[in-house]
Amino acid sequence: MYRQPINLLCASTIILLSSCAHHQANTEAFSRKVNPFIGTDYTGNTYPGAQAPFGMVQLSPDNGLPGWDRIAGYFYPDSTIAGFSHTHLSGTGAGDLYDISFMPVTLPYKEAPQPLGIHSKFSHDSEEAYAGYYKVTLDDYKIDVELTATERTGIQRYTFPGGEAAVILNLAKAMNWDATTDAGLEIVDSVTIKGYRMSTGWARDQRVFFASRFSRPFESVDIDTVPLMDGNGNATGGKGIIATFNYKTTPGEQLVVSTAISGVDETGALKNLIAEAPEDNFDKYLAETSNKWDKELGTIAVEGGSPDEQTSFYTALYHSMLAPTIYSDVDGRYFGPDKKIHTADGWTNYSSFSLWDTYRAAHPLYTIIDPKADGDMVNSFLAFYDQHGRLPIWNFWGGETDMMLGYHSVPVIVDAYLKGIGGFDAEKALEACVATANDDDYRGIGLYKTLGYVPYNVVDSYNSENWSLSRTLEYAFDDYCIAVMADKMGKTELANEFYKRSQNYKNTFNPATGFFQPRDDKGNWQPDFKPEEYTPHISESNAWHYFWSVQHDIPGLIALTGGKDAFSAKLDSMFTVGPKENEELPLFSTGMIGQYAHGNEPSHHVIYLYNKVGQPWKAAKYAHEVLTKLYKNTPDGLCGNEDMGQMSAWYVLSAMGFYPVNPVGGQYEIGSPLFEKVKINLPNGKMFTLTAKNLSDDNIYVKSVTIDGKLWNKSYITHQQIVDGASVELEMTSEEGNVWFDPE
Repeated sequence: MYRQPINLLCASTIILLSSCAHHQANTEAFSRKVNPFIGTDYTGNTYPGAQAPFGMVQLSPDNGLPGWDRIAGYFYPDSTIAGFSHTHLSGTGAGDLYDISFMPVTLPYKEAPQPLGIHSKFSHDSEEAYAGYYKVTLDDYKIDVELTATERTGIQRYTFPGGEAAVILNLAKAMNWDATTDAGLEIVDSVTIKGYRMSTGWARDQRVFFASRFSRPFESVDIDTVPLMDGNGNATGGKGIIATFNYKTTPGEQLVVSTAISGVDETGALKNLIAEAPEDNFDKYLAETSNKWDKELGTIAVEGGSPDEQTSFYTALYHSMLAPTIYSDVDGRYFGPDKKIHTADGWTNYSSFSLWDTYRAAHPLYTIIDPKADGDMVNSFLAFYDQHGRLPIWNFWGGETDMMLGYHSVPVIVDAYLKGIGGFDAEKALEACVATANDDDYRGIGLYKTLGYVPYNVVDSYNSENWSLSRTLEYAFDDYCIAVMADKMGKTELANEFYKRSQNYKNTFNPATGFFQPRDDKGNWQPDFKPEEYTPHISESNAWHYFWSVQHDIPGLIALTGGKDAFSAKLDSMFTVGPKENEELPLFSTGMIGQYAHGNEPSHHVIYLYNKVGQPWKAAKYAHEVLTKLYKNTPDGLCGNEDMGQMSAWYVLSAMGFYPVNPVGGQYEIGSPLFEKVKINLPNGKMFTLTAKNLSDDNIYVKSVTIDGKLWNKSYITHQQIVDGASVELEMTSEEGNVWFDPE
């Protein structure tokens, strides 16, 4: 390690930045209805910091310690803060990012052995947060820290108690899966720095460039260069950098630090900084970001419910808009999976798609409230296909993680196409879907096409997970989506091919056990099969959870089960046959009602299947139970990983009273609304309303439905009705057994 002192009292060439921001006031502060601490305890794995809608920057405190509970950098029961970094993941269970970490201190600072390092104690009593804002007091230094963010820039404001102080920039620190591989720092002038941090982890070969501006000149800088070691203690050849920016402060003095990031280069970061935060004006950017959140959250207005339920609703809507994240600079440039720089012309490039989760409810929600963003996300998929050779599975900061399974870019594309969301090339989109579905060397697809299922005994060299049964069911659904799109486009032969493939799910149904069951490459069933067991052949679930993963062919699933009576009996068992007493469940099996696991995504549509067997009161009962018992206005208020918006999107849609069983079906099954009235201010200028007449704690069941004043005899409402601005009225009752629709 060496230290390079730099005196900047006489520095020159100060970059002048001009304002281009515009302030617009909103009438209602929806941003203040958000509690970002929801999900920061228990299994939610969310972060409480500041972010703009879908922003590239997620500026949030880090507790400084590794571990599953701290996968998002922050864990509510902790009592330390060791930095404020600019990138985080919302409830993924993946321990990565934490890039460009700043820590203000007074001297002498408090340092513990690694991994904690320089840190401070804090109390929740000093914390405050709402959409786009976070505040805390660092108790050991008596420094107040405030955070806000634009799309690509994080803005910090420190209020010092006076005396010798410093701001420490740590480009060497890494936590959990993340490992620093290299770093660079350049002092541009007395208030401006730029640099980069390279790392590898879940995001392989991640590049984050940054440019920071301090609101007054630092008096000196100390730079430590730290040799980086691998897991065996061997030098990697890379370097980490820790820079200390020194100040003499007076009591109450404030310092604003604005930091823009880029995945392209330092020039891109500087452009982002100049475009988005040209002034040292924390309050201005806080107001602008609050207004953005007010506009986005105000798309949906709910009336009724308790104050806690309103907070849970708007926090869920907020969480659903934290990801995917913008991944292009203000000039449209971004770093692609081919390791080249590209430009998004006329659209915004997005990354961080947790598609195994979000295709189910988050993307259908975007098609209602933000179709433009959803269309740009499709364009992001197609660009990724051009640069990578297949559609993204779980892409992240310009690369592919190959996490989870299926090719669930497909239902997002098809859903957007069927709903008339334009702005992308449909022919190319279908081409990308087909090419991805026919990548025979990828995760058993070739065997799936040949055998009609993925065998459990054939090792997949590409990925360590087996998940053979889950892959078969997920591929079958995605194939159905391709078939529907091809059919709509008049490509009959292609449609028939994929309709046939979509029936492959039946090849894993064992009539002897009544469950989908793994098979080997000779067709033999997995021996000693127990549906309640968690095995390597099923992804993060058991056979109970995955039995219902045939969203595209519920009539076919009912027939396999033995008819509606047998199907409804199996549904009843799903919610009543619980795990054995004191059974130790995997960490992803949370929010349990019988075998139903709301804390993980394969279960999310199951409640609404009761509509398909003419028992909607049971759907209402369980939807109400989940809404009121498994979501709370508390730090432990999420019963499972947030998973980049899916957990919250389920709540948003279900609390409004409907949910898509088939994400590409254009139909939303009616459940049990949480609010007396819902108004959606649609992007096309129209307004959709849903009124729950006579709703109460007891009146949770639907008695009758009218749409635009006419009785409705379907179990669902359609996407077209929503975007046309229909007026839906549900008459609620306490009586079970009502069926307002004609059973299919």
